Amino acid sequence: MSSRRTTTITGSLLRACFSAVMILSHSAAADDRGPGSGKGGKAVDEAPAGVMVTTLLSERISVDNSTQKTAVTATVKNEGTKKSGDIRLLVVGFDGLKVKDVKGCTAMAEKNLPKGSNSGFLCSTGNLAAGESKTYDVEATFDLSRTGKICLPVQTSDGKKTYWQQGPVPFGTTNPSPNAPATPLLLGTDNKPVAPGGDRLPRTGPGTGVLPLGMAGAALMSAGAAGLWWAGRRPRRES
Repeated sequence: MSSRRTTTITGSLLRACFSAVMILSHSAAADDRGPGSGKGGKAVDEAPAGVMVTTLLSERISVDNSTQKTAVTATVKNEGTKKSGDIRLLVVGFDGLKVKDVKGCTAMAEKNLPKGSNSGFLCSTGNLAAGESKTYDVEATFDLSRTGKICLPVQTSDGKKTYWQQGPVPFGTTNPSPNAPATPLLLGTDNKPVAPGGDRLPRTGPGTGVLPLGMAGAALMSAGAAGLWWAGRRPRRES
């Protein structure tokens, strides 16, 4: 194989690697929280005439695989033609999703949490004018070895009526990524927990170390480059 041919193949190989890195980088960037969604929402008690309150949740969230931290945006809206009256929003976590803080809101006492929930915050929304909305930043953790849900009830200030309730609706992924820095989750998707050892290659023989998938790919790439270099060497003449 000529030196020019070897250089061409090696250059193609490097371009392919660069393209793969760019694709992975783009995928990671696409994991940011997306627009809000009312998925899993429903009217409960009848609201006064002209009042129609609804909620929105982030369509996508991203869980840090090392800290389990994540962030959600919760929005309450009055889509009616009259003021909502004094209302409140509850932000409640279930199963693997635990609400740690909601800016501007108060943590609920354990005895006041809805049945089956693990955490909750109460937000005094006030009297929303027609077309007005209010957004809350929710800090939470998500245990990726479990399923996780969130619930947003909108109630009268005394809690006697619930005009609207979104959820409990799940966040999750059907394609866990334990080796990545973060795992993207989609609203309305049941989480498929990471299986133990699911991020490693099987053993191929006695005494063979288990190699993480990323390292295995790098090793194979190095072996391929070494093979191209060896094939490109010109044999030396015997003296």
